[in-house]
Amino acid sequence: MSDHVARVLSAAARGVFPPPDGSTVVVPQPSRRDAGVLAFTAHSVVFVDEDPAWVRAELAASSADPLAAAMSPGFLTALMARTGRRMDTVDMLTVAGRLDGPPPLPLREVRDPDHPRVVRARAYRDDVRVWAADGGVVVLGRAVAGRWEAAVEVDEAARGRGLGVRLALAARHLVPGGVVWAQQPPGNARSVRTFQAAGYRPVCAEALLVSR
Repeated sequence: MSDHVARVLSAAARGVFPPPDGSTVVVPQPSRRDAGVLAFTAHSVVFVDEDPAWVRAELAASSADPLAAAMSPGFLTALMARTGRRMDTVDMLTVAGRLDGPPPLPLREVRDPDHPRVVRARAYRDDVRVWAADGGVVVLGRAVAGRWEAAVEVDEAARGRGLGVRLALAARHLVPGGVVWAQQPPGNARSVRTFQAAGYRPVCAEALLVSR
C-alpha cells in the first residue's frame, strides 16, 4: 500500500498542488478497496495495483490530449477492463476546513446499521456516521486514502430552501479532522452550487474504480 495519494490530497487541501508539468504519476493503491485517477491542472495521479509500464503504454496510445488522457473514456475503459472494476462517474473533488461550534441546524444521529443511507455509504467509506435533519441527511466517513468525506441528501419536498447548504456546513462542524472532502458530479449543478456556497473549494477531478 502507498501513502502517495494521502500526501497529495493533504497538500492540496493546504493549497499546495502538484506541478502543472503535464506528467502522470503511477502509484500503488492506498488500500485494497480504492483505485482510480486524480486529475489536477496538467498533472494526473493513477493509483492502481497494476504494472506502471502497462498504464503508460495505454496513456501513450490514447488519442486524447495528453493533458487529459488519464481521464479520457478510452483509458478509463481499458483500466476497468484490466482491473475488473467499474466506475460510476468522474466527480469534482472539493474540500473545506473544519468549523468550530455546533452545526447550523438540529440533527439526530442515525444508529440503525440497516438504514439505506448507512448501507450505501459503507460500500464506499469506513467509520460511517449519519445524521438526520427534518428533510435531509448528512453522511461522514473515511474514503480514499483515509480522507474524511461528506455527502448530503435532501428530500424532494424540502428542496429550494437552503437545507442542502446547511447540511454541507454541518459536515464541517461534525468532521473530527482538520478538513472534510466532498464529491460532486460536474453536471449536477445544484450539488456543485450547494457545496461551494458552504465553502468547499474545487481541488481536482476524481475517477474512482470500485470492485464489482
